[in-house]
Amino acid sequence: MKKVLIKLFVAFAFLAVASNATANEVTSHSTEVKTENSKSAQEVREIKSVPEMIVDFLKTTGIVALMNPEVPEGLSEEERKMYIFHHTWGIIIMYGIVFLLFWLAIAKGFEPLLLLPIAFGGLLANIPVANIAGPDGFLGVIYQAGLSNELFPIIIFMGVGAMTDFGPLLSNPKTALLGGAAQFGIFGTLVGAVALSQYTDIFNFTLQQSSAISIIGGADGPTSIFIATKLAPELLGAIAVASYSYMAMVPIIQPPIMKALTNDKERRIKMTTLRHVSRMEKLVFPIVVLMLAILVLPDSTPLIGAFMFGNFLKESGVVERLSDTLQNALINITTIFLGLGVGSKLEADKFLVPDTLGILVLGIVAFSVGTAAGVIMAKIMNLFPGTKINPLIGSAGVSAVPMAARVSNKVGMEYDRTNMLLMHAMGPNVAGVIGSAVAAGVLISIFK
Repeated sequence: MKKVLIKLFVAFAFLAVASNATANEVTSHSTEVKTENSKSAQEVREIKSVPEMIVDFLKTTGIVALMNPEVPEGLSEEERKMYIFHHTWGIIIMYGIVFLLFWLAIAKGFEPLLLLPIAFGGLLANIPVANIAGPDGFLGVIYQAGLSNELFPIIIFMGVGAMTDFGPLLSNPKTALLGGAAQFGIFGTLVGAVALSQYTDIFNFTLQQSSAISIIGGADGPTSIFIATKLAPELLGAIAVASYSYMAMVPIIQPPIMKALTNDKERRIKMTTLRHVSRMEKLVFPIVVLMLAILVLPDSTPLIGAFMFGNFLKESGVVERLSDTLQNALINITTIFLGLGVGSKLEADKFLVPDTLGILVLGIVAFSVGTAAGVIMAKIMNLFPGTKINPLIGSAGVSAVPMAARVSNKVGMEYDRTNMLLMHAMGPNVAGVIGSAVAAGVLISIFK
């Protein structure tokens, strides 16, 4: 037995010595390889002269990328020309558009909370070489994190709901008809977009793209983004910029339409004092609206559900911290990311196309028609017996909350300094928010 143990011990000792020797040889060999590699790398570095290194650096600059872009192989002559244009003059043109948005936001105060992040995102997206808007760039990551899955628009709707008071709408329910009438611009523009594609050779919008474009008529940025990501993600940048630009220009676009469709007597109509709305009514209303959406139009519930959730938290009165977070911190943070994510779609090759011009034209038509439809509906309602409605509040049926309501009040006070229309205009204004979400749900459900 002892002899067997001794033999085993000797065998293990021999194996240990042999493996140690092999390991030393491998280590020595790898060290030699590393040394040779480092020497060869050092030789390569030493081979390059200073002028050559300067030339290599210059090749990576944006100046060279703009003057001499790398064109992918396999493109036709026409595609090659368009590629070169988009990556040279196209980028420069986009810089001009971005600086125009900066000017509108800062100098004119047009929706700066959204236009500034969108414009800066567009500036970053058009930086050559860096590929910031690509899948691995931080703008691309933001887009995938909150826009491709509609998360950011839904969070924005929560915040808007927490800032909304349904009291004016509940105290005068018939003003909801004005919010519904303003959505006529959405469906009218849908028909217009399809007609343009069918009867002209310039535009070639599909039915889904036409539906996404038409929602601009509601002047609701988050809803426009929500439906664009579902139906026409390739048009997201143009649709979002058009929607938010027209929202910002409500004080410029709406007054001429309002004055053209009303007379002096109508503009001076004073509306009766709103009745008091109980706390219970304000608590029940968001639940009732949500249940109706669930039963009739489930596709609208992501937006309507988020909107009513934010409002329900506010009206409950027992979660002020949550309501305050939705109204301030959360909506502000989301607005930053949403703006940058939208800006990532303002790349020259995606934005500088004929379709973008068509979207801008159709957008202004949609918004104008929506404004006019609300005013005309108020005039029609005044033909029936009952309390008269100032037609100026009909323009607030679009979803630009609360700017459209303020414009109605401002125009009314131009003719009578004592005629306060703000609270009356908030009724159709919040109804317009619900209406645009319902319209988006209808359009989305068509293509399921």
